[in-house]
Amino acid sequence: MNQVERAIIMAAGTGSRMHPVTLDTPKPMVEVNGKRMIDTVIDALHQNDIYDIYVVVGYLKDKFNALLEKYPDIHLIDNPYYDSCNNIASLYVARDYICNAIILDGDQIIYNPKILFKEFDKSGYNSIYTETKTDEWLQTVENGIVTHCSRTGGEKGWQLYSISRWNEKDGKKLKHHLEIEFEQKKNRQIYWDDVAMFCYPQEYQLGVYPMEKDDVIEIDNYDELIQLDKKYVNYEAKNHE
Repeated sequence: MNQVERAIIMAAGTGSRMHPVTLDTPKPMVEVNGKRMIDTVIDALHQNDIYDIYVVVGYLKDKFNALLEKYPDIHLIDNPYYDSCNNIASLYVARDYICNAIILDGDQIIYNPKILFKEFDKSGYNSIYTETKTDEWLQTVENGIVTHCSRTGGEKGWQLYSISRWNEKDGKKLKHHLEIEFEQKKNRQIYWDDVAMFCYPQEYQLGVYPMEKDDVIEIDNYDELIQLDKKYVNYEAKNHE
């Protein structure tokens, strides 16, 4: 059995689909119903005794210094490529910490901390089984192993979420493959998840970690933010009076 020793939180993106709120606040630092999104992630990690936490920052990175007041032990890692590359750059700059790590996005809300458990069998993603059609990445699983992943979704499969665990062996491979793609191939407009899922799928045997739909919420845009927290209705008008 493997054990999560550290966490990498991706928090460098511009969050452009959540304008105007993210014009002056990084998306993970946006408050939803009184609590910043990234706080739900960090607090859930702490509840699972995961304290070695690395937050990859880029857009409005100075705003994340406020995190250090509440969580003085976290480490901020600067991603200087955040505005020119996709999120492969964020894991690339944190590649030395992938082994025995849980990797998460900072712009999600964790409602059930139990989904961030430390002990795990094989590397893989937290996922929700869906019978109905989805446009999200959808995995096909046979005998506990992911055999295929569709970028365009589908139905009757395991919808991938931005929570994954990587053991030492796979972490070393992922670091090596990241360096090949980012440094040698200059393949910088892909998601970091593409590396294991699509660039080198034969190199990994990934599993899935089932969870329920209400365990976590990923807010994709401004409209979805308003649905969760009505204080953002007319946000732009209120902040430019």
